[in-house]
Amino acid sequence: MEPILTINNLTKKFGHLTAVKDLSFQINKGNVYGILGPNGSGKSTTLGIVLNVVNKTYGDFKWFDGETSTHDALKKVGAIIERPNFYPYMTAEQNLKLVCKIKGVNHSKIDEKLEIVGLLDRKNSKFRNYSLGMKQRLAIASALLNDPEILVLDEPTNGLDPQGIHQIREIIKEIANKGTTILLASHLLDEVEKVCTHVVVLRKGVKLYSGRVDDMISSHGFFELKCNNQETLVKYLENHSAISKVLVKDKLVTAFLNEPFDTEAFNKELFNQNIILTHLVQRKESLEEQFLQLTDNN
Repeated sequence: MEPILTINNLTKKFGHLTAVKDLSFQINKGNVYGILGPNGSGKSTTLGIVLNVVNKTYGDFKWFDGETSTHDALKKVGAIIERPNFYPYMTAEQNLKLVCKIKGVNHSKIDEKLEIVGLLDRKNSKFRNYSLGMKQRLAIASALLNDPEILVLDEPTNGLDPQGIHQIREIIKEIANKGTTILLASHLLDEVEKVCTHVVVLRKGVKLYSGRVDDMISSHGFFELKCNNQETLVKYLENHSAISKVLVKDKLVTAFLNEPFDTEAFNKELFNQNIILTHLVQRKESLEEQFLQLTDNN
């Protein structure tokens, strides 16, 4: 697959604080990548480094085939890493004409990009009269003016109401469907699960997981169990080859599976061990549960 961005052992220190530690992953063409993590996990710092606005401490990264300089490579990148910043007294179209002049792009692109973000009918409205969601959509249109090969977004739905969040997510999916690679940073599990094909999970600058979203949530699930003799049940589960992890909270026992296991067969097996269940439910793990497991173990 054609690489768009390759990061190797990237580290950034601010004094005694290590914001990003030995981070490595690769983004390939045509996918939607999410950098997922709570605030302070190093997401924005990572984006800042690859966009040349934050200096790395050590490690390296390369855009595309690595043969072009970062300065030239960034001409093929569209990015929004701060709040939209346009002239409030100018219309959307006038603001985008200025961006075209800076980027050396023909004005003919403006209507096309405004249509993608659903603002073509408001192109003559002044920026100060835009809602927060509209301002964010205009910023996306601005980032698309140079027909970038990759669009980089830092917390694209931050501060928006539910309707605004939905609109931005649909726009991201539409842009991706047209072949643009997307890299977005988010602290929202729901956002990554609905929008991204791949995810890199960060916690305190350290990578906990990197791979397909599908693979992360395609585990064999888990059993929720209750039993009058909980101690015997837990001991049996902890020594079971099909169980990877056992959690106990009050009277509920959760057993995570590392291979497929039929509920009826499992219940029968426990019954044969004189373990009588009062409750047995098999569930599929969500991205949230996987994420909580990852962050709980590190």
